[in-house]
Amino acid sequence: MQLATWNVNSLAVRLPQVLDWLATHPVDVLALQELKLSDDKFPHQAFAEAGYQTQCFGQKTYNGVALISRQELSGVVRNNPLFADDMARIISANLGDVRVIGAYFPNGQAPGTDKFEYKLEWLKALRAWVKAELLTHPKLVLMGDYNITFDDADVWDPEGMRDQIHCTDEERYELSALIALGLHDSLRLFPQAPKTYSWWDYRDMGFRRNRGLRIDHILVSDALKNTVRACEIDKAPRKNERPSDHAPVILTLT
Repeated sequence: MQLATWNVNSLAVRLPQVLDWLATHPVDVLALQELKLSDDKFPHQAFAEAGYQTQCFGQKTYNGVALISRQELSGVVRNNPLFADDMARIISANLGDVRVIGAYFPNGQAPGTDKFEYKLEWLKALRAWVKAELLTHPKLVLMGDYNITFDDADVWDPEGMRDQIHCTDEERYELSALIALGLHDSLRLFPQAPKTYSWWDYRDMGFRRNRGLRIDHILVSDALKNTVRACEIDKAPRKNERPSDHAPVILTLT
């Protein structure tokens, strides 16, 4: 089984790239973030013609998440039932006995802002919900654009970005608290080359100079850890014309 996550930064713009990627990477489930379109605009038919079923939770102009699946998904839930939110950020479903959660974590803008406080509250509520989900779904995958780095190894300029958004102690505490529930960073179950990132700024030739961040993560529960066979970041789509600023992350389970 393969699952992947990709912040496409506008599905309307990058639908052809997503379909091309699926044609060469026929994963079982692809979690998308930043659709930036409402549900009535979601291209269900295009994915159906490619052999995929779709569940979406869209929002005009901003946010939006989806699960693209080869098999029928059940138990679909949109957003976190424990957190009142008018932003379309979470979609979850069952793929067999595996609970799959695709999420677009808040950016947070900057420490000290209202958006940063919203991010911290959102993260606390997510942790409470995932804790409850693990009780009924021990096989769980939480994947998406986290907008948080784990540590300095995830940052191209750790000193320059210290205490800035994506790299604050408060954000990293919440990420470590998720891990403490019994989750594991799939990518780091395997040796990684230095400067391994999943996002690069469009400005200042960020991708060409590999000035990036690793903010797209796939966490797996204890019950799935021993079934993880591979996890990788596919940088190839970042070389496309008009690419997303994020690259897909792919998890392989037995």
